Amino acid sequence: MLHAENVALPAIAEAVATPCYVYSKSALTHAFENFSAGFKHADHLVCFAVKSNPSLAILNLFAKLGAGFDIVSGGELARVIAAGGDPAKVVFSGVGKTADEMRAALEAGILCFNVESASELARLNDIAGYMGKVAPVSLRVNPNVDAKTHPYISTGLKNNKFGVAYEDALDIYLQAAAMPNIAIHGVDCHIGSQITEL
Repeated sequence: MLHAENVALPAIAEAVATPCYVYSKSALTHAFENFSAGFKHADHLVCFAVKSNPSLAILNLFAKLGAGFDIVSGGELARVIAAGGDPAKVVFSGVGKTADEMRAALEAGILCFNVESASELARLNDIAGYMGKVAPVSLRVNPNVDAKTHPYISTGLKNNKFGVAYEDALDIYLQAAAMPNIAIHGVDCHIGSQITEL
């Protein structure tokens, strides 16, 4: 009989009906702690991608473990906060941030916005200025690297919609540095998912 943490899975199915999802708290904790330990000699923050599993119970577990959170919407920010996550450990990624989402994230005091374009940067500067705030940003640069992943989940090639082109990055970085309501915290890069070869 299949078990999870010494609990028979058929007993869970009988108690709550099916379909149901069962997650191992000890397996998630072990994986998080092992990953984080790999960076023990550096100041770091491991951020859980909320889009991968927005369950409040899962988010609460990672919050208790000290994780940060990578979000791509205002709804995900609300879920992180509802689950007890610290907004100061939230990184807001994604190409479709709305003005309302930017305002909510600034009000919550998130760690950083991963800015995807010059137009997003200008809009964020205007919104932060209107609110009397300074927006912390990192600039997402598209490095034009082929990660040899499935074309539907590739994010690092020049023809992908994510990030600023490598050749434009310095100019946009200098624009950001000159904006009164922007504080540059870093550079961000993401080349794809399910990468099995380096």
